[in-house]
Amino acid sequence: MQRFMTKIVNLMLEEKLFSWQGGPIILLQIENEYGDVENSYGKKGRDYINWAANMAVGLGAGVPWVMCKQTDAPEFIIDTCNGYYCDGFKPNSDKKPAFWTENWDGWYTTWGGSLPHRPVEDLAFAVARFFQRGGSLQNYYMYFGGTNFGRSAGGPFYITSYDYDAPIDEYGLLSQPKWGHLKDLHAAIRLCEPALVAVDSPRYVKLGPMQEAHVYHKGGNGRRPISDSGDESRCSAFLANIDQHNVASVHFQGHIYTLPPWSVSILPDCRNVAYNTAKVGAQTSVKELEPQAPHLSNTPVVQNLLHQDAASFISEKWETVNEPVGVWSDYNFTAQGILDHLNVTKDSSDYLWYFTRIYISGEDVSFWKKNGVHPNLTIDSMRDVVHIYVNGELAGSGVGRWVQVIQPVELLEGYNEVALLSLTVGLQNYGPFLEKDGGGFRGQIKLTGLEEGDMDLTNSSWIYQVGLKGEMQEIYTINGNEKAAWVDLTTNKVRYPLRWYKTYFDVFDGLDPVALDFSSMGKGQAWVNGHHIGRFWTLPSSQDGCERSCDYRGKYDSSKCTTNCGKPTQVRYHVPRSWLQESDNLLVVFEETGGNPFEISLTSHYTQIICASISESHYPPLSRWLNHGSVDGQILINDTTPEMHLHCEDEHVISIVFASYGTPEGSCPKFSRGSCHAPRSFDVVSGFCQGRQTCSIRVSNSEFNDPCRRVSKTLAVEAKCIPSRVTGSSSI
Repeated sequence: MQRFMTKIVNLMLEEKLFSWQGGPIILLQIENEYGDVENSYGKKGRDYINWAANMAVGLGAGVPWVMCKQTDAPEFIIDTCNGYYCDGFKPNSDKKPAFWTENWDGWYTTWGGSLPHRPVEDLAFAVARFFQRGGSLQNYYMYFGGTNFGRSAGGPFYITSYDYDAPIDEYGLLSQPKWGHLKDLHAAIRLCEPALVAVDSPRYVKLGPMQEAHVYHKGGNGRRPISDSGDESRCSAFLANIDQHNVASVHFQGHIYTLPPWSVSILPDCRNVAYNTAKVGAQTSVKELEPQAPHLSNTPVVQNLLHQDAASFISEKWETVNEPVGVWSDYNFTAQGILDHLNVTKDSSDYLWYFTRIYISGEDVSFWKKNGVHPNLTIDSMRDVVHIYVNGELAGSGVGRWVQVIQPVELLEGYNEVALLSLTVGLQNYGPFLEKDGGGFRGQIKLTGLEEGDMDLTNSSWIYQVGLKGEMQEIYTINGNEKAAWVDLTTNKVRYPLRWYKTYFDVFDGLDPVALDFSSMGKGQAWVNGHHIGRFWTLPSSQDGCERSCDYRGKYDSSKCTTNCGKPTQVRYHVPRSWLQESDNLLVVFEETGGNPFEISLTSHYTQIICASISESHYPPLSRWLNHGSVDGQILINDTTPEMHLHCEDEHVISIVFASYGTPEGSCPKFSRGSCHAPRSFDVVSGFCQGRQTCSIRVSNSEFNDPCRRVSKTLAVEAKCIPSRVTGSSSI
């Protein structure tokens, strides 16, 4: 470890990457959340942390080092907070700043689980509270989602996607409104920067039973009251309502402010609200149309686009080859007893065959027939997946983490071949003693239901075969696929286990990210042009646990605001365009349990629907605030009119579907007109936005004419993002 750390730090020194050398690096980290496992190692855990800290500092990097979630970090290391909320975090010394190194804006997704979503209102609330209460540095985990290509997904049981509900998704597209609302949040905090950096600690002001203000006042160390003499330019304030249920009206500096539940208002000048965490002004983007989504319009253009969005099967011609059951090469060995999966495979493959033979007497067969029973193959404990084969036929499967498996089996008189295909689905990636986690089977493996009692197979002679034949021959590569004896596949020969499939496919033009839809398949792995795109599995999640609506208020955890209940956890798999060519792309699929490759489809990913709702009482865009930036510079608002901003991805333009200024009802993407509606709404919005990639509309009576006096009005807009080649428009 020391050799590795020395190598990395020296490389950065040589390239002059540290801030004191003129580079961008201001902070380094040693270890990660070791405090969660330290006690498992007793005194040696504490000794290790001290050694690691001293070793890191001794490398001479010249910038501070941090340790995440390490409450006993030495005085020369900054201990930091990781979590959903860190506003109450205090480092283990008053000499250290409060750092939030991992703000979890989503959570991991597991096979057979629903999809976690963290509401952006709560995420923004957590960030604002952190800086409100004196935080110094905050970092999102994750800000940009990704993909666990190959066999890199951990967990175990983490899915191939590492989207994480991040502000930028797995495909590199903006997740709205999360991205936009956070962008506005940090713009508002940036307006407060002169006061934030000039004050060591804010002044606390109690505003109500669950309401409070923190005031950063330049020149008074946050302690001096603010006067009405124009001193606001030296002051920034955060007003918080931590009540989960009720709106609060509070008095602050001679003004009344309305605070939604579970929200923070940011006042860069201690008077005017620039931002509230619960009032989202950013657009909402819908990237995929669900099958049950209603038609957005009766216009031919939109109907045509909806038809084009439907995925098409990638190929009508497929070839196949069988993967043999059990021992398939001379590179195997025999051992007495059950060996640990990972000790045998060394993680060179997900797959390991355990093979043995058992003898069944005629008396046993007669006993089963007479009593109308079947024998069971029982495994005391297994992780992650096992496929049980008897005499070359799949008897059943088991799934779980160190769970018991009881599988009824059909046995013949005489010798029977038992082959257990053990699989890992990602390795343990957190906790102490990772090296002891292991894989495969524990305890006894036995055959129950025999006339003379159970047959213990645990200490039998087992043949071990690592991996798959097709895997080891690399038949998924451009050159290696010719090693296999492929035959044409017919539609009546699908849905068999242990099959390899291959085809060639073309890719549509454009820059949109692409994915393969494997909803017709079972479980396995896939490769495109030799690149391993990851594991696939159509394991459905539970029907229970998802809420009809997501309430952002209150503490978040990963079971809150989940979606996709009762559906396969993941069906679409990212294929980077850099791995693709225009035509004749090789797709090779290994299917473990049975699927239909003829129904594999290729989809493009882009923002298909955008919508927004802005009231005339909303705050003006943050860009309207003028921060002169000098020590005594003023913060001014030159125009307080709210504005709606809409944006489509590259190579797409806006096509307006719905617009109403007045009292529209519903929510994105199901708006409808209310009792008050400005007749010019559609024409005005279309004039600003139709055929453009980006547009802005001022939300005011001057734009739409007042359709109902003395009524608070809102502008609601829904639009499609259509390929610019459809309209021939490239207008920005």
